[in-house]
Amino acid sequence: MKQNESRITRRSLVAGIGLAAGAGLAAAQTKSPAAPLWSKEYTAQKPAKTGQVSLALYRRRATAPKAGAKPLPVLFLVHGSSLSARTSFDVTMPDGTDYSLLNAFARMGFDVWTMDHENYGKSGQTDSNSDTANGVEDLKAGVELVVRETGQKKIHLFGESSGAIRAGAYAMEHPDRIDRLVLGAFTYKGDNSPTLADRAKQLDFYKTHNRRLRDREMIRSIFTRDKSGTTDPAVAEVMADMELKFGDQVPTGTYLDMTSKLPLVDPAKVLAPVLLIRGEYDGIATMDDIGDFFRQLPNGDRQFVVVPATAHSLIFGHNRKAFWHVVQAFLNMPATVAATT
Repeated sequence: MKQNESRITRRSLVAGIGLAAGAGLAAAQTKSPAAPLWSKEYTAQKPAKTGQVSLALYRRRATAPKAGAKPLPVLFLVHGSSLSARTSFDVTMPDGTDYSLLNAFARMGFDVWTMDHENYGKSGQTDSNSDTANGVEDLKAGVELVVRETGQKKIHLFGESSGAIRAGAYAMEHPDRIDRLVLGAFTYKGDNSPTLADRAKQLDFYKTHNRRLRDREMIRSIFTRDKSGTTDPAVAEVMADMELKFGDQVPTGTYLDMTSKLPLVDPAKVLAPVLLIRGEYDGIATMDDIGDFFRQLPNGDRQFVVVPATAHSLIFGHNRKAFWHVVQAFLNMPATVAATT
């Protein structure tokens, strides 16, 4: 590592930790406010070898869009390997405790969208294993629908876990569509990842099967495999109730990619401003792996943040408001003033 690279990384990490520590300033509340939000569902059609594949999209805003009104900034959320979009980004507990990113960022003034990838949730079911390349094609179709509906030519894009890989791969191909990019629990090369090393023991299965078991116990394990106590166990039960209505099988494609095909995102080709954010105890997204990616990003507008006392799941941790705060601050970053000579 070059000396100047080391200094830049340390400064970025210190700044990131400071942002996370100030998360109590976040505008969003833990409990759902009474004011209702506006929601709507859409369907995009993705061309495929076997014909069109239907993709389910979900939208949330503080108020309904009005003709002639100034468009809100768009935030598009990309889900990961094991859970569909609503289970990933729209969970509210029976007591009103809100884990929903759709709700949180709609209340912060964003036009928030998410989508079930092919073979997840309400989207079309095919024989595909829904790998990363397939997910990028989903995003192409979904984002173009968002552009048509909102009038915004550029969007903010957030992905978590394998969703971050999908988001990064899309950003490489379509830099013209990306305003700011947030990669949560991202994996670059997967070096020294204990979770991926364990998962690789099933590599032959992923190569020969397009579906794997995703039952209640597996959903629970998402929040215990790295560090127990970072998430309320009751959250996993609510999520399982939501997700298992779609069955107990999910595609193997992203697991196959993450255990045998990394890296899938070239940092030199990611031109947008980037926030890399991981939990302190994340067993997949290691510090060295993400740091390597961070140092190679060409845009000087970049941050690397660690959320303390948090594991792989940033969205459902006890410290999720720190995560909300950091992402909100990054998305609302003032425009950069170029250096003068």
